[in-house]
Amino acid sequence: MEAQTDVQTYIERGKQALAQGQGREAAIAYAHAAQLEPDNPYIHLGLAEANLALGAYGVVFMACKKVQELQPEGVAATMSQALLNLLDRNYDRALQNLEAVIAEDPANGYAHAMRAYLLRVTGHDYDAGLARSRAARLSYGGTFENVFPPVEPTRAPGYNGNAAMPGVDAPPTGREAPQIERDQVPNWNRTNMQRQVIRTRFWMSQNPRFVTNILIAINVLVFVILAVVFKTIDFTTGQGQIDLLNAGAQYGPLVAQGQIWRIFTAMFLHFSILHIGLNMLSLFFIGPAIEVFYGKWRYLTIYLLSGIVGGIATYFFDPNSLAAGASGAIFGVFGALGVFYFVNRRALGNYGTGAITNWVFWLGLNLVFGFTQPGIGIVDHIGGLAAGIVLAALLIPKSKRRRA
Repeated sequence: MEAQTDVQTYIERGKQALAQGQGREAAIAYAHAAQLEPDNPYIHLGLAEANLALGAYGVVFMACKKVQELQPEGVAATMSQALLNLLDRNYDRALQNLEAVIAEDPANGYAHAMRAYLLRVTGHDYDAGLARSRAARLSYGGTFENVFPPVEPTRAPGYNGNAAMPGVDAPPTGREAPQIERDQVPNWNRTNMQRQVIRTRFWMSQNPRFVTNILIAINVLVFVILAVVFKTIDFTTGQGQIDLLNAGAQYGPLVAQGQIWRIFTAMFLHFSILHIGLNMLSLFFIGPAIEVFYGKWRYLTIYLLSGIVGGIATYFFDPNSLAAGASGAIFGVFGALGVFYFVNRRALGNYGTGAITNWVFWLGLNLVFGFTQPGIGIVDHIGGLAAGIVLAALLIPKSKRRRA
């Protein structure tokens, strides 16, 4: 256990050094880790990244091949292939590899930094700037200076897959590095639809509040529509509860009769301005972090399934209550935040310890408030929280999982 802790410490030290542009320090940290755990593919991937910063391209090649030998598939293997394609100046193929890596591990700061580098090499300076900014945010201010082959500040129209890019100091060939022989990669002759899909995916990746804003907009829109239709903003009264029930709120006896869809629709209904205001404010502050840490689809999955599980818990443990609100889903998102802090507590250092303490404090405060105040769906809250924790543990990006 102690050796594994030391290995993780060296890996995190190497990542931090790379983020600060300190290739030599990163190489030393990963070398120490390799002595303790020589068959860890992420350690060899770190050695490849560190030696790329040092210009030791032969070592990069061998380290990448070792990664692929230890882990033929997965994030580490794909990232190592991106490095090999960079060495071979197959920049389009390297960008494809990085898209796959980021889809699996959206919080990988180095992957975003390498993507920024490749976009700059291929003349997409604006997109490169956006990717570089995101890499800095994910690495807590890291600049990744001098970790990739130098690029002169020139604009290039594109890369044809054969010749070296102007303005780029290409990795040496001959005796200094092994010759990498792979099939030539043709240009991306994308159709208009393919271009639109790529632009859409890139735009979404650069808008960390996209899903959160959509969820907030849906909840607010539904509340406004109901307020207009029923001419009230207070659904806590007797007539208001009947109106909310007709709109799709959850009520155990009706669910038992087969109206199970109410468990889902109830997530988007609220009893009052205060109810929706507090829920949406909580989602506004918590949601974007989970959207960045887990990726948009995982985040949406956690949100929706947590809300559904909370509704199911309410059906079994409080069947005669009229239930509505996004609290179960939001508690699930809050649980996912705690899982991320716990899994990455070593990487976050002192900040991680403080973040976990704050998370536990706010969780306790909300649970105490839920148990002591009448009219609070505490069963929904606990069900959503438990679902969020389990789902987050299952869906957290693979490279963020730590060995026990």
